[in-house]
Amino acid sequence: MQAALITRLDGSFELGDVDIDTPRGAEVLVEVKAAGLCHSDFLVATLDRGRELPLVAGHEMAGVVVGLGPDVTDLEIGDHVVATEIDFCGRCAACRAGQPYRCQNPAAVRRPDGAPARLSSLTGTVNAFGVAGFAERTLLHQNKLVRIPQEVPFEKAAVLGCAVSTGLGAVLNTAAVRPGESVAVVGLGGIGLNAIQGAALAGARTIIGVDLQPSKLALATEKFGATHAFNAADDVATAVRELTGGGVDHVFEAIGLGVTQRQALELARVGGSVNLIGIPQGAPLEFSVMRDLLMTQRTLRGVYMGSSDPRHDIPFYADLYLQGRLNLDDLVASTVSLGEIGAAYARQEGGAIARTVVAL
Repeated sequence: MQAALITRLDGSFELGDVDIDTPRGAEVLVEVKAAGLCHSDFLVATLDRGRELPLVAGHEMAGVVVGLGPDVTDLEIGDHVVATEIDFCGRCAACRAGQPYRCQNPAAVRRPDGAPARLSSLTGTVNAFGVAGFAERTLLHQNKLVRIPQEVPFEKAAVLGCAVSTGLGAVLNTAAVRPGESVAVVGLGGIGLNAIQGAALAGARTIIGVDLQPSKLALATEKFGATHAFNAADDVATAVRELTGGGVDHVFEAIGLGVTQRQALELARVGGSVNLIGIPQGAPLEFSVMRDLLMTQRTLRGVYMGSSDPRHDIPFYADLYLQGRLNLDDLVASTVSLGEIGAAYARQEGGAIARTVVAL
């Protein structure tokens, strides 16, 4: 099969031939139909974090089940599925409490020691990041897959696994935004726009989008439910305090830069919550526990995958889309082929568009 390989850390993706093993145990072979271009995968292709190359990235994927291991109990051939980045065993205390994102035994989804690699080539093992969705097929443990209605188009279904689950989940699960509260979202990429529409679904009265790109500010207000939008280059903190009478109840930072995390802190009211969603990059956030947290009584927390329970949340979001209550159509800005991933990331990372999806 063909896959988009990371062979050097310069942001490029090289189309190449890769062998994929047959399903073993509770593994499922999936024919990939669509895969979203998440910023996390671009970081894998540009930053040296000790991962061995060559590597197949991609952790936002939808496809069709085409093969089953002998121990699979949850899926059947022909099922339409969405992959999740969350590794969970389904048996530990956290999983039983409905918190698989805090699973105490995430290694349960890996191959046992001594088993061959799931991916390989003539030169040896090919490593995987996420769900290895940038390929024609992928092989995953059944816990990494969620069945969805066949009526959901694959290009829209792909973003349910990360952008939607993380953005909506941060609002609905982690922060538990209530009707009438105020929300600000810093960074209006795929995750940020979903945080915006998550706030709208939750009934927030004031929903503020913050970004440097005028096109994204317009998209947030015209298509996703933001009530106000501010350019991040302006004095956003003063404007938000004036608008809300002191700051918002909940802030969601969806970029990962120290400077935008600082901006998020300054938007929260006394007693408000600041939720860091973006993958950390660049200079870290510097803050004073006394000034920024104790005296202001703010809550500062990291959010992993929207505190999601994939088997509950992803089908729920799919139903919201089919009911016309969740906007995925305007989230997907364009579709590309496997061979166009590098060029597509160059456009997406420029900041002008929300989400690009590889369509196979």
